[in-house]
Amino acid sequence: MVIEKKQLIEEVKRVLQEVKDPEIPSISIVELGMIESVHIEGALASIQAKPTFVGCPALDIIKKNIVSAVKKVHGIEEVEVKYVYHPPWTTDSISQEGKEKLKVYGIAPPPSKHTPGEPWEIDCPYCGSTYTTMENIFGPTACRSILYCRSCKNPFEAMKPVANI
Repeated sequence: MVIEKKQLIEEVKRVLQEVKDPEIPSISIVELGMIESVHIEGALASIQAKPTFVGCPALDIIKKNIVSAVKKVHGIEEVEVKYVYHPPWTTDSISQEGKEKLKVYGIAPPPSKHTPGEPWEIDCPYCGSTYTTMENIFGPTACRSILYCRSCKNPFEAMKPVANI
C-alpha cells in the first residue's frame, strides 16, 4: 500500500506539471513554485498551493484546473485544494526551468535573492541587455511591470521580485 501511495503522489505531481498559469501559459504552477505539498489518503488527493499574490484574480481558475487535472489520475476520486500563506510564496520559488520559460514567453524573470526596498535590475528577455528602463511599475497584472530595452528597442514585461522579509 505504501508503494501505491508514493506512486499516486508522483503521478499527481506529474499531472500538476501540466497545469499552466492562466496568465502566463508557458509556465506550470509547479515551475512557478506554487505547490507546497501533495497528500494522498485513500482516493482523496489534498493539495496545498501557495498563491503568488493574495489578490490574484486567477486563483479560482488555478484551483479548478488543479482539480480537473488531478481527477484524471487513476485511483483519485476526490481532490481538495487549499491555498496556504505560510510560508509565503516568493519569486525565489520559481524554478530555473520556469525562469527560462518566462523569458521565452517575453517576460523577464525576477532577480534571484532580491532585497526588499532595493532597486532591481532586469535584463531584456529578448537580447539579454542590461540597458533597460522601467516604463511603468504597473503591468497587465499585479505581478508584472512594463520595461523597455534601449538595445533591441523592444518593450517587455518583467515579473516583480517578491521576497520573504
